[in-house]
This record gives sequence, C-alpha cells and structure tokens, in this order.
Amino acid sequence: MADAPNAEEPAPARSLKDRLHVLAFGAIGWPWLLRSLYGGTKRGKRALLKGLGLPPDALPHLGSWKADVGFLESIANHILEAKPKTVVELGAGVSTLVAARALQLNGEGTLLSLEHVTLFATKTRRWMFENDLKAEIRHAPLKPAPGGWPGLWYDHGPMPDRIDLLIIDGPPWAVHPYVRGAAETLFDRISPGGRVLLDDAARPGERIVARRWRKNWPDFEFRYVRTGSKGTLIGTRRR
Repeated sequence: MADAPNAEEPAPARSLKDRLHVLAFGAIGWPWLLRSLYGGTKRGKRALLKGLGLPPDALPHLGSWKADVGFLESIANHILEAKPKTVVELGAGVSTLVAARALQLNGEGTLLSLEHVTLFATKTRRWMFENDLKAEIRHAPLKPAPGGWPGLWYDHGPMPDRIDLLIIDGPPWAVHPYVRGAAETLFDRISPGGRVLLDDAARPGERIVARRWRKNWPDFEFRYVRTGSKGTLIGTRRR
C-alpha cells in the first residue's frame, strides 16, 4: 500500500524545496509512475498464489500503487530459500501477506511491518487474520527524516537488533522522490549475508538513492534486477 495517497492522516509540513522536488520528479518520472498502476498478469498472480498454497482470492487487486507480482515473487523466493529469522517491512499491504505466508511455510521467522496510514494497517491485519497468518503490523506515523535525508520517515520506535531481510516499499514517493533513502538508517542492523529489497527501483528518485547507498555502504553489494514492471534493487551485506 506504500504508494497510495494518504488522504486520512495529516503529515508534518514539508519545505518548499521538498514540494518542488516532488513536482520536478513527477514531471520527468511519469512513465515510471504509470508502470506503478500495473500489478502484473492474472496468470502470474495465480502462479504466485498456487506456489504459496494460498486461495485464489487471498490477495486484493494488484496495481494502483501496490507491489506487483514480480516484486512479490522476489520476496517469497528469497524467504523460502534463505529462511530469514527476522523480516522487517516498510509499507504494509499485499507484500505483508506474501512474506508472512512464506515464513509460515518455513516454520520459523518473525515479520514486523510498518505502515503510516492507520486504515491500511487495519486492512492488512484483517487480511492476515482471514488467512491465518501472523505478523506485527505497527502503525508508524511520519516525522522529519533522519540521517540527512529530505522528506519524512517512519516514527517506528524500537526495532530488532538484527534484521535478516529488509523489504522497502514505503513511504510513498509523493512525500519526496528520495523518501526511501532513509531506510539506510537500518542498514547497520542487517546481518552478514542479510538482504535489502527496494521496490520501484527503476524510478529516477530510487536510482539516485541507490547511488548514494552504494557510496555510503561499501560492505553491501547492490544490484538492479528487472523484476515485474518496476524493477528491484537487491542489496546483500557481505559476510
């Protein structure tokens, strides 16, 4: 749900500079924003659900600013193969259900999902309950971003000391084109061999974020993968 517009809860005021950044990147990035409306094929969705042993109606409509099938497959495949013990997700929604189901199939692992919109957090909890899945869905309102990044970031409270998988699908780009850059404030908690998955990695703002991460975190190997319609940046911490 990370890129859905927030019509429910007022966020802290943004600077004029931040608002101009949003306008400028919206003007040059509209092709990538249009791709965000595409959630993948029905065939791909059916295959994903079948592979996870979920009913055909387990996931809501994909598209309209939601994670697409390609990104969801990346999440599921990594969890099933790497068997992470602790998964943290930024931006709750359909990816929460997929990650929780993959952990359930593994028979171990915990999931903490942060969501800044109360309504989306509530809907995600309902989907989890309806599918007999477990996760901590934490409402985390937005506050000024830390670490020298522009825009806003989650007021997330205590976080796990060790994170084996960090899924980054929020906050929404409309806050600021570089809004997801502040996720690096959690990188020192990533375990050796642990992984970061950034959705929408083809967008201009995320490409700039990726360049900065590569410079700031030489102990991570970052690679771009053309998954789904929007691309994924995969960061792996060297052992």
